[in-house]
Amino acid sequence: MNELLFFAWTVVVVGLVLLSFRFGRVGLYGVIGVYIILANVFVTKQITLFGVAATGGNSLYGAIFLATDLLNEHWGKKEAQRAVWFGWLCAGFFLLASQVFLWFQPSVDDFVHDAMTQIFSLAPRIVAGSLLAYIVSQTHDVIAFNAWKKRTQGRHLWLRNNASTLVSQLLDSVIFTAVAFWGIFEFSILLQIFVTTYLLKVLVAVIDTPFLYLSKRFKPLELR
Repeated sequence: MNELLFFAWTVVVVGLVLLSFRFGRVGLYGVIGVYIILANVFVTKQITLFGVAATGGNSLYGAIFLATDLLNEHWGKKEAQRAVWFGWLCAGFFLLASQVFLWFQPSVDDFVHDAMTQIFSLAPRIVAGSLLAYIVSQTHDVIAFNAWKKRTQGRHLWLRNNASTLVSQLLDSVIFTAVAFWGIFEFSILLQIFVTTYLLKVLVAVIDTPFLYLSKRFKPLELR
């Protein structure tokens, strides 16, 4: 059941990135901001996929790479890197907001403070790991995507999409797993999370490749 839901959710998530692309750069900036925040919330949920441990934010986080690749492909490296920093600022503000609202004393009628505390108490480490992993991996992805595009003279879109993402997602998974979860889970669980997280992000990259090709047919007005 989880596996089927994962595939369906991934298609929805990457499909919404393509839909956002129809609104141009603003749409892609928006989806990056929303996805980075949701990914940092959903990563706190541990699930089982294909018999091993995984986290809930993989599809959303992987789809952010599609958004920056779309910016890189259609508007260039500079615009893609600008969007990376925009996403980084959104994640940073989420970290600040999640902690500030925990400082407020709940009223006698409040019934969600304990649940929010349980979720957001991990936020500093999770978001710190996410911020570091995000800026390193996304910057590498932007540079590598652009380098592959030049090397292939604009051909083989599938190659630059996947070649840049494979290495970038490896960097991301190593940094995030170590910073966010080291000391929280046993090493065996930590290793499972790392391997599964990486493989699932690679799977998202494979799934999103056709959507990158579809972007050539469904360009926003500003590119026509």
